[in-house]
Amino acid sequence: MEKKVVCTVWVLFLVVGAVMGPAGAISCSDAVSAMVPCGSFLVGSGGARPTAQCCQSVLALQKKTATRADLKALCLCLKQTGPSFGVLPEKAKLLPQLCKLKINMPISPDIDCQKI
Repeated sequence: MEKKVVCTVWVLFLVVGAVMGPAGAISCSDAVSAMVPCGSFLVGSGGARPTAQCCQSVLALQKKTATRADLKALCLCLKQTGPSFGVLPEKAKLLPQLCKLKINMPISPDIDCQKI
């Protein structure tokens, strides 16, 4: 179940922005781990809304965003790891809205990470 949450995380990271902070880049595994609280929502086994813990985790991750290069790296990481966790694209698209995150990019498994 926790791995399924990670898949959803890749979509969320695309929405959130970049995950690297000024002190250094966050690793792909750390970014995925940060999304674990969103797992059941993202794979459709949870409720109709993400938990408060999920939204807090996503917001904390968003605050660590620094550069476009960081975002591209995160996008590629999550795009490569996400499908293996069973994240439902329609749930991932809802996450920013339900967690009240402001994003300026589409949330889709088909996103071209190089164009971020």
